[in-house]
Amino acid sequence: MKSLLALIDASLYAQSVCDHAAWASKQTGATIELVHVLGRREGQGVPADYSGNLTLDTKDALLSELAELDLQRAKLSQKRGRMILDEARARMTENGVTQITTKLRNGDLLDTVAELERDADLILIGKRGEAADFARLHLGSNLERVVRSSHKPVLVASRAFRPIKRFLIAYDGGATTMKAVDYIARSDLFAGLECHLLTVGSDTTDQRRKIEDAERLLKAGSYDVEAKIIPGQPEAIISQTIERDGIDLLVMGAYSHSRIRSLFIGSTTTEMVRSCKVPVLLVR
Repeated sequence: MKSLLALIDASLYAQSVCDHAAWASKQTGATIELVHVLGRREGQGVPADYSGNLTLDTKDALLSELAELDLQRAKLSQKRGRMILDEARARMTENGVTQITTKLRNGDLLDTVAELERDADLILIGKRGEAADFARLHLGSNLERVVRSSHKPVLVASRAFRPIKRFLIAYDGGATTMKAVDYIARSDLFAGLECHLLTVGSDTTDQRRKIEDAERLLKAGSYDVEAKIIPGQPEAIISQTIERDGIDLLVMGAYSHSRIRSLFIGSTTTEMVRSCKVPVLLVR
């Protein structure tokens, strides 16, 4: 792994994104690109026309005042964005990471991710955004958009970082989760961590064969693997296993790019990201 792309805002989760990025950088030696994106309204001094049916002179004066107000607002947003990046860089430097670059962008977040992810091996984003304290049961509005549009693995940071010693792969035998297993087997991100592999469902011959295939691949990547098949409802069993076994990181297959297909396979992903208190790595 050579490069990480960390997306931050002014939320409490931004600190956690920084701490998880620092951890990933130390694990892999990857550089970190810190990015804060200003929306089109906050990043540019584009005046809105609220003038209605005012007389011409009054309208011109009002538009001039609005333009000046928007310009000042844009300057403040730029200043605030730079401060967010500077504080994030300082936090990472205190964590012993030095290979950091920062970018303050104007425009759409997805356009920025599409441009910058080409050089990144992993994207990091907080579970919730700046309205986190007002909507604790909901995911951030940008999170699902980024996960669905990106072609790179996405690490969703939990509210606070804690040292990562063991991880759990939620494995259903499908192509996406097998891709996650292959990614882990080849990545240096998980080196030295305790690996748990879990299939939720009936212990059939087919399920046993699939989980044994995954276990062999992980062992070939030098992991000691604890593999289990547990019957039950996936969201409940995965959550219970995380709590009982002291899991620090959950790895799952992510949403499909297809909106129609995601209606069937996306709900478990959303529920686990929403309810888990540990970070979640989503692999497409």
